[in-house]
Amino acid sequence: MKQLLKPSRSLLGILTALLGLAVLLGSLSALGIAVPAKARTALVTVLIAVLLLGLLDAVWLARRPSPRLQRQMPGSLALGRWSEVRLELEHDATIALTISLFDHAPVGLETEYLPQTLTLHPGQRGGLGYRLRPVKRGLFQFERCEITLPSPLRLWQARRYLTVPGTTRVYPDFARLYGGQLLAVDNWLSQIGVRQRPRRGLGLEFHQLREFREGDSLRQIDWKATARQRTPIAREYQDERDQQIVFLLDCGRRMRSQDGDLSHFDHALNACLLLSYVALRQGDAVGLCTLAAEQRRYLAPVKGQSQLNRLLNGVYDLECSQRPADYSQAVRELLVRQKRRALVVLITNLRDEDDEELLAAAKQLGRQHRVLVASLREDVLDSLRQKTVQTAEEALSYCATIGFLNARAGLHERLGAHGIPVLDVRPGELGPQLVSRYLSWKKAGTL
Repeated sequence: MKQLLKPSRSLLGILTALLGLAVLLGSLSALGIAVPAKARTALVTVLIAVLLLGLLDAVWLARRPSPRLQRQMPGSLALGRWSEVRLELEHDATIALTISLFDHAPVGLETEYLPQTLTLHPGQRGGLGYRLRPVKRGLFQFERCEITLPSPLRLWQARRYLTVPGTTRVYPDFARLYGGQLLAVDNWLSQIGVRQRPRRGLGLEFHQLREFREGDSLRQIDWKATARQRTPIAREYQDERDQQIVFLLDCGRRMRSQDGDLSHFDHALNACLLLSYVALRQGDAVGLCTLAAEQRRYLAPVKGQSQLNRLLNGVYDLECSQRPADYSQAVRELLVRQKRRALVVLITNLRDEDDEELLAAAKQLGRQHRVLVASLREDVLDSLRQKTVQTAEEALSYCATIGFLNARAGLHERLGAHGIPVLDVRPGELGPQLVSRYLSWKKAGTL
């Protein structure tokens, strides 16, 4: 426990008054005005008394035990959301104490309503609360709290740093989605703007054999079963339910762009979790692979709602690196790990210089898997494109923006010409767009 003593306002006021009296007596003596010896003696006596009392009060304060302090806070927090933290105190002193308290939160966590003052009565516990808002994801370690104790004579204040360890994890803002579990999936998806399209054609997974019915196509007839039964037998199909989705998430420098409170990378994480929630509810398996990250991570596709917790724990502390995205290497590693056909969702921020490398990597990946490229577009580009041009500088910005968007659109068109669909979306719209595309393919049986 570290401690720092400082004089209170009362002590400073007394010393200032005594100093003023000493200056006054000295000025009178300098002007030749007689000053009674008793006045000087009284001033010195009071000064010595104040110094002795101040020393004694400081010793009492230094030996006074600190209150016992406990911190109560959630073990997990949602990025960007306010949460309540409570501090509980108790002490063994025989008099009431008025304490000022400040909790030292780690960098990346914002606080409100700190510091606070609390009066602790003998034999009673006291507590106070404040609000905490994380602005970064990851694991955060709390180490200490700061309290300010008054001395018995109120001549000193002791600033003490108490060791109060604690940890919390900050996850992507996925808490709002759990409320959707209480509703039907279709109703919940409609509230976030997801469009469901009618299913076309037949499913791809065999379900059962049954007698041929009016309206069945000749392609459904199982000729071997028909020969054995000597009556037309048809095959019945259903939508494939054991499909796999793998997110190929760019953790490179381009995803560090900031739109509002969240970076492109945080928007991408939220979108991945949103689509994972929907796909797992549909019975599909979901996995994730990172590229351009400091620590490469791979989560194999697994079905079941427990996979959502694995994804949350696997990505909550991911951070963007300064590395460029190496699409070719990421595709080669994914092809080694993912043998079964899957829907691979590549989430990145495309530039025209990615043309040759990305096109070659996507074509290689498309030979074995269904590929969807989600390219995040900065909000500022749309703002500049729609802004009224009035000056030469604004005209240059407008032309540069249009040139950049045209080059970007050209890359998207070249990918589309090779059968690789591209979603060109703003970060905040990525989640609903991914879910809408997934459901349309799911209903059409084209995953």
